[in-house]
Amino acid sequence: MWFSKPTKEALKELNVDPSQGLSSAEAKSRLEKYGPNKLKGKPKKSLLSLFMSQLKDMLIYVLLGAAVITIFIKEYADAIIILLVVILNAVIGVIQESKAEKAVEALQKMTTPKSLVRRDGEVKEINSEEVVPGDIIILDAGRFIPADIRLIESANLQIEESALTGESVPSSKDSLILLEDPKTPIGDKANMAFMSTLVTYGRGEGVVTATAMDTEIGKIAKILDEDNDELTPLQRRLEELGKTLGYLAIGICVLIFVIALIQKRDLFEMFLTAISLAVAAIPEGLAAIVAIVLALGVTRMSKINAIVKKLPAVETLGSVNIICSDKTGTLTQNKMTVVKTYTLNNLRDIPAGKDTLTPSSDEKELIRSFVLCSDATYENGAGTGDPTEIALVVMGERFNLTRNFLNNAHKRVGEKPFDSDRKLMSTLNEENGTYRVHTKGAIDNLLRISTTILQDGKVVPLTDEIRKRILKVTEEMSDSALRVLGVAYKDSESVIDAKEMEKELTIVGIVGMIDPPRLEVKDSIQEAKAAGITPIMITGDHKNTAVAIAKELGIADSISQSLTGAEIDEMSDEEFSEKINHYRVFARVSPEHKVKIVRAFKAHGNIVSMTGDGVNDAPSLKYADIGVAMGITGTDVAKGASDMILTDDNFSTIVNAIEEGRNIYNNIKKSVIFLLSCNLGEVISILFSILFFWPVPLAATQLLWINLITDSLPAIALGIDPGDKDVMKLKPRDPKQSFFAEGSGARAVIGGFLIGLLTLTAFFFGMYEHGFNIFTNLAKEVTKSSDYNTALIYARTMAFVVLAASQLFYSLSMRSHDKSIFKIGLFKNKFLIASIIIGLLLQEVVISVPFLADAFGVHNISLKDWGLVILFSLVPLTVNELIKFFVSLTKRPTAA
Repeated sequence: MWFSKPTKEALKELNVDPSQGLSSAEAKSRLEKYGPNKLKGKPKKSLLSLFMSQLKDMLIYVLLGAAVITIFIKEYADAIIILLVVILNAVIGVIQESKAEKAVEALQKMTTPKSLVRRDGEVKEINSEEVVPGDIIILDAGRFIPADIRLIESANLQIEESALTGESVPSSKDSLILLEDPKTPIGDKANMAFMSTLVTYGRGEGVVTATAMDTEIGKIAKILDEDNDELTPLQRRLEELGKTLGYLAIGICVLIFVIALIQKRDLFEMFLTAISLAVAAIPEGLAAIVAIVLALGVTRMSKINAIVKKLPAVETLGSVNIICSDKTGTLTQNKMTVVKTYTLNNLRDIPAGKDTLTPSSDEKELIRSFVLCSDATYENGAGTGDPTEIALVVMGERFNLTRNFLNNAHKRVGEKPFDSDRKLMSTLNEENGTYRVHTKGAIDNLLRISTTILQDGKVVPLTDEIRKRILKVTEEMSDSALRVLGVAYKDSESVIDAKEMEKELTIVGIVGMIDPPRLEVKDSIQEAKAAGITPIMITGDHKNTAVAIAKELGIADSISQSLTGAEIDEMSDEEFSEKINHYRVFARVSPEHKVKIVRAFKAHGNIVSMTGDGVNDAPSLKYADIGVAMGITGTDVAKGASDMILTDDNFSTIVNAIEEGRNIYNNIKKSVIFLLSCNLGEVISILFSILFFWPVPLAATQLLWINLITDSLPAIALGIDPGDKDVMKLKPRDPKQSFFAEGSGARAVIGGFLIGLLTLTAFFFGMYEHGFNIFTNLAKEVTKSSDYNTALIYARTMAFVVLAASQLFYSLSMRSHDKSIFKIGLFKNKFLIASIIIGLLLQEVVISVPFLADAFGVHNISLKDWGLVILFSLVPLTVNELIKFFVSLTKRPTAA
């Protein structure tokens, strides 16, 4: 507990002389002992481990099993095709994960910050990674703190610690303070400075007490190493589907053998049939298609400034119904801004923007005093120094009273620095041979040392009634969560000693300032709420400030919807979890509280997203269903803990990402239901043929061709279907909802039965056209004739083409489960139209090119037969569209 030790004791324990610092040799020795001053990350996965992780899926296991069986029965072509599908799926997954990791690395790659250290009696600038415990660090405005430091000197030192504490206002530091309470929170450790925070004002020196993983940031980083990877809703759905299909395939094979034994069929022939049925039951391209759809979704997400680190995170966004957001820098601009000014009897709102404003005579004096009594700078849209003073200088720019102009016209000749006891700062400026003191600070302190007040350009006595009036305005500003600052002045014919500066002053007025919300956030929050998503603010800032911002943004309605970290501690876990849904704002919270909040929301079955940028956000980013880090202001620790990174730090981007996530899930669902409908049709055509004691209408090779080529093209096209513009008018999808909810399962069954029955109809027609009625039990000698074999090839060709074409046309109806293809636009998905055309052309190629026709056991068909094929193939599409039409009629409101 370095904060409880006097500086001499700390220096003695670290064995360093502050005037000399460490010697180069000692620094080298300590660097070897403690290691580089950088946070450790998890070791990268090798390409082999990434590849193997892609194979951990039930569908893949079943496919591998089918490949082994096909090799055993010497169907090598089928085995090769199946193995190619498995490898292709794994390679796509590896490439996409590697791309995402590289994008994140590029985002995180920054120049190593430098640090000023005293070594060998000299001040040197070194890479922060070389800093070791015991180093004497020199601090000045604008420098990042390279490690945890016990301050040994400080002068007006202020450090911006929002990345660690969540507070937007810099913390004042004092090396002379001693803190005895071992539970002192980080934000109150005034004699310490912490790694990755920023000096905004003043100067100081300190001795390094901890580096790398031993720092406060390092302790938080260790939490992130805990494995807490949970399956996303999509992964759970696909895992359940894979298991179901796997068991179905096994069950089908058993069923076939039972039927074969009952019907006394040839067992080897039925074994081949069982393989065909297993191939028909499993959509071989499903895993690869889902990976491709997600990869394309990731590419689209990157175009809207969202980098997704893991593919399933895209879909998870579509299920989100709670967004827990950090306030500072995420919902707000992370810069103080003056929003109100008050001179006697004149309260004025300062509008947002950059328009030049015109001050009254009293306002001109108010702004002039504030600017002259500030050390901050502001040029070309960027400021340096204390954020409060930057806000005052920016206010001067708005009123055309610039810092450079005023400082040149009124040269500073003396000052009395700010200290926490007086809560005041004063400067002495020369003005045309006379002198004026400008004092700014806490208004109640100013009122105690002032005797007069400026009113309409005249100095009048400061009465008790006027004091009450000013304090009332101050209270109203404070109640609106504004930070209030007052200013006063005093004229003199000669130079005034610092001791006499702050006596008998003339009050000019006060200003109210706040860290304002981002301009675009309010609309995004309204859009999120309309989509059934509840925004939650979690911040380390004060309760009143947080609630004021939350009210303005539409997150909360009243202060009763807020809770502080201290109040959370007073509640049991059960009580807190029970009441969690009542609150919208959580203020003055620690990293542990944030995790507790996320877990409480998740306990109610919510899918929780956490957005943030600071180190203090990292644990909750890790434990949320999806953590979203800020790419510009976000710390490396936060980015490492997140599932997604916003490259523009814009809260609105997450709402766009949620919309994208919803559409991606819907598209995946379309692809899955389409593939299952197709495969069900294949299963029915083969299973019914066995039950009817017919010849098998489709060979395993033909089924593989349709599953891997014909089906895959429209399935991918459905996966990139244009998004539904009404998707954000719906509530978030229940994460427990099945792929088959909302009538999707029933339609998959109807579509599958129609496809299967039409395939059998085409097969029957082909056999009947050649004089064979397969409803009658054909003698064995008949089935061995050349005429029968010719008829069988023709009938299988008809079945093969009808199966493929009906699936291709059926894909059009799958674009929407409730809207007609004409309502959503028949040609809006050009990729789907192209895939249908290409699919039909490929079928023509297979049956017309001799060596392909021989390989697949088919031959060319006439134009008349093609007409019949098209007629059969349009039936499933037509029936599904009619179902949509009649369902829409039942949903229409009846006339009164």
